[in-house]
Amino acid sequence: MEFIIEKEWLVKHLKNEEVIIIDCRFDLSQPELGRDQYSESHIPGAFYFDLKEQLSGPVSKHGGRHPLPELDSFKKDIEKVGIDNAKTVIAYDAGGGQYASRFWWLLKYIGHEKIYLLNEGFSGWSAANFPVTTKIPKAHPAKYEINIQKEMLASFEEVKEIVENATDESVLIDSRASERYLGKVEPMDKIPGHIPGALNKVWDESLSEGSFKNEKEQEERFSEINKDEPVVVYCGSGVTATPNYIALKMAGYTDVKLYAGGYSDWVSYEGNAIEKGETSKEE
Repeated sequence: MEFIIEKEWLVKHLKNEEVIIIDCRFDLSQPELGRDQYSESHIPGAFYFDLKEQLSGPVSKHGGRHPLPELDSFKKDIEKVGIDNAKTVIAYDAGGGQYASRFWWLLKYIGHEKIYLLNEGFSGWSAANFPVTTKIPKAHPAKYEINIQKEMLASFEEVKEIVENATDESVLIDSRASERYLGKVEPMDKIPGHIPGALNKVWDESLSEGSFKNEKEQEERFSEINKDEPVVVYCGSGVTATPNYIALKMAGYTDVKLYAGGYSDWVSYEGNAIEKGETSKEE
């Protein structure tokens, strides 16, 4: 149990006070849907965290559509629900994993060790007829000591240097759908295409039928990338890149960073180069 836990484990630990459960369900096209779903039914003991309200900061000129939250604010939010440095934390969403992975990444970024994704999310839990509730759990506030893991985050300046330095060994991975990467469509950002030199590894290919692929399967996905090479993963705004971040870690890559601002941050700067079409690893 390093990144993912199974529902069979969690159902046995629902009453364990050392386990905190976080519901991260969200829908980009219907921002209130996740909270409504939580109100209607959630895993017993789970607290709700909203992508826009708690897992993102205010949008400004730069930083992307879902900037990272202010860490003091995020710290207060996790303390309110009883997360301290020793707790085992389980995050889930509807089943795709992207929103729970965002929470996972944030908690890892501030130094938490025991944070896991619930494999198959709420859909898998429901399909197994495991218990659900509408009851809001009582929180027991805690204190959290932040220990930022700077090596997990790539800045805009770092990404720009990778793009401009042709001899740089770093690999950029674009996690968005292929048609967006290729520049055929762009429903959210002002310019279609991708960051120059980036490879396309669509985020949901880290899963198979709603379940995270195993370590060997993740290794095969990234087989053209040397494990000694630094990897920077991005998406549109730092959400769907996080399952790929986890998949890379599962596959054994050690130097992995998230460009949290993503493509929406990249195109917010005038004059940044954009590519369309495929980029091969050999280029």
